[in-house]
Amino acid sequence: MNRRTFSKLTLLGAVAASLPLHATTSFFQGISEDELLGKGAPLLTKTSTYRLRPEAAVAYEEMKSAALKEGIKFQVVSSYRDYNHQNRIWERKYKSFRESGLNPTAAIEKIIEYSTIPGTSRHHWGTDIDIVDGTPKVSGGLLVPSKFHGNGPFCKFKEWMDKNANTYGFYLVYTDDQNRKGFNYEPWHYSFKSLSLDYLKKYQELPIKSKLQSAKLLGSENFTEAFIDRYLQDNVMDINPALRS
Repeated sequence: MNRRTFSKLTLLGAVAASLPLHATTSFFQGISEDELLGKGAPLLTKTSTYRLRPEAAVAYEEMKSAALKEGIKFQVVSSYRDYNHQNRIWERKYKSFRESGLNPTAAIEKIIEYSTIPGTSRHHWGTDIDIVDGTPKVSGGLLVPSKFHGNGPFCKFKEWMDKNANTYGFYLVYTDDQNRKGFNYEPWHYSFKSLSLDYLKKYQELPIKSKLQSAKLLGSENFTEAFIDRYLQDNVMDINPALRS
């Protein structure tokens, strides 16, 4: 066993030992239906900057420490988000796009370029995280793809992540593959595969279509059967192939 593996197991053991008995059981057994939909009360490691599943948090801290040694200081933009949080994002964007003159269908299509319908976000699972390099001075928004390329402020961060993220179990979710559909390219969004792969499989077993059809969201009366089918196929499932198998 190498030092990194030993360190990871030691940290995981410490996390589990500190939990109540019922929490320890859930920690090792997986995720509930409510948690998959962002409506449960998942066991999370909570810090001042992020909330993640304990195993994902351990791996993230290892990755963060390694990056820091090379002059890259991780800054978390988003991690775990529950259903209500995602719904606030949805409502804010829907109202904004409608006020700008878009009709309901166009507003929804605009939202799902980058944001998920509540109940379908990978951030509900506590396995996904949006991160950038907090070292460079950046004007304007952080989550802008062009800032990770060319002479952008996050180029060094992206180069390091491209080389090292998979070693720590994190994989880019929405890649720049020109053949990929669904959400736009997000060079900041990473998922902890050893948990999220299984969670995605369990998520696929849920009656998501019927849940979306019965959702009481702003604009949800425009969720046609064809739209939901396309959304589930393109936005939920058309991700980095490494996160599907």
